[in-house]
Amino acid sequence: MEYQRPLILISNDDGVVAKGIGELIKFLRPLGEIVVMAPDAPRSGSACALTVTEPIRYQLVRKDVGLTVYKCSGTPADCIKLAFHTVLDRKPDLVVGGINHGDNSSVNVHYSGTMGVVIEGCLKGVPAIGFSLCSHEPDADFEPAGGYIREIARRVLEKGLPPLTCLNVNFPDTKELKGVKICEQAKGQWVNEWENFAHRGGAHYYWLTGEFEASEEGNEKSDRRALDDGYVAITPTTVDVTAYGLIDELKTWFPIPNS
Repeated sequence: MEYQRPLILISNDDGVVAKGIGELIKFLRPLGEIVVMAPDAPRSGSACALTVTEPIRYQLVRKDVGLTVYKCSGTPADCIKLAFHTVLDRKPDLVVGGINHGDNSSVNVHYSGTMGVVIEGCLKGVPAIGFSLCSHEPDADFEPAGGYIREIARRVLEKGLPPLTCLNVNFPDTKELKGVKICEQAKGQWVNEWENFAHRGGAHYYWLTGEFEASEEGNEKSDRRALDDGYVAITPTTVDVTAYGLIDELKTWFPIPNS
């Protein structure tokens, strides 16, 4: 049987022209055949949102040996669904989101379009990884992360991941990475989230902003602590949101009546 190189499907939430996705393609090309289906404009904060009120379209941007790039008018999750339905000739071996311009540690995982890519791939039964850098700069330096990204992807291609489990990988914005830590998702919340601006006529409008407030400052196992200390934070993430520990307790609240 003819050997097929691994097929890697890539998307992001910063848009197809963002530097982060270009760097990700560069880092992963040695590992296999790359297909990119990415939003045609930034879609940050879109999480797993789907476009349901209007049609979406995609267009070929670039085709080279081992690399095909498409742009899509939908969300990051739309991109993965559409790629599976239209442009892929086989199931991918890996789905990758990123490299995101900005931190997706802790509760940010629930808002992130980059992780929306990853969760959609995971739901389709494909090993999936999200990569993010703690810098929002358009020309951020992704080079220190390159070797780690390639090695993490290689390991996942080789070993796979358990069903309904993916990896959320975050990099501190530093040239000297100290290594890898396997982490827990930091607990906390965003506060002071809206900035109020006055408009003509007394109307007001609001820009989303805020600061992260950790609820476990001393948790040395958290992803934010690892990032603060200069380590790559790998957080295994499950998309099964069942609170198994509460099931038995809830059964005592709502006993099933005798039939």
